[in-house]
Amino acid sequence: MAETNPFENFCKQLDKVEKFILEEDRKFIEILKHPQRILEISLPLEMDSGEIKIFKGYRVQHSDIRGPTKGGIRFHPNVDLDEVKALAAWMSMKTAVMNLPYGGAKGGITVQPKDLSKGELERLSRRYAASIAPIIGPDKDIPAPDVYTTPQIMAWMTDTYSMMTGGTVLGSFTGKPIEFGGSHGRAEATARGLKLSPMNSF
Repeated sequence: MAETNPFENFCKQLDKVEKFILEEDRKFIEILKHPQRILEISLPLEMDSGEIKIFKGYRVQHSDIRGPTKGGIRFHPNVDLDEVKALAAWMSMKTAVMNLPYGGAKGGITVQPKDLSKGELERLSRRYAASIAPIIGPDKDIPAPDVYTTPQIMAWMTDTYSMMTGGTVLGSFTGKPIEFGGSHGRAEATARGLKLSPMNSF
C-alpha cells in the first residue's frame, strides 16, 4: 500500500471545497496549492564523540497574505518536506478560520532528539535557528514549539536569533520559558483549545 502524501491530501481537500466557493474566488485555490517559500537546509552537527553528522531541516512559509506567518518547529525522525508543507498549509487555514492576522508556516528537523545529549541538542537547535534567521522575525515569520521541541529549545533559538540581529528580540519565537519572555499558560494552551458546551460536556 502506497504511503499517503500529506501535502497531496491537503490539495485534494482544496479541490473538494472548490465547488462551495464563489466563482470569482476560485482562482485562489491554485495559489493555496503552492507554498510561498520553502527552505531546505543541511545542518552539520559535531557530536560529543567528535563525529560530524548531517541533519535535514526545513522551514515552509505557506502564505503571508493575511500577515506574518506563524507555526511550530518539530524535531522528529519522520519529519520530511511534504509533512512540513502540509502542516504549514493547515496553519494558514487555521489562522484564517479564526480571523487572526497571521499566515501559516511550519518547520522541523529530521532527528530523534531523545538520542542527543543536551549539548548536542543545543548545538543543533542553535544551528537551525541561525539557518532560518534570514527569513524569520516578528514581522515576517514567528516560529513556535511543536512535537519534541521545548521552551528551552525556543530560548536557545531566540538567543541565537538575537545575537545574529544585534539585539534582544524576544518576539522572534514564542513558547519560551516565562523568565525569558514567555507567556503564562502557553504550555497548556493546545490542550485547552477545545471548548465544550453544556450539552457536550461529560
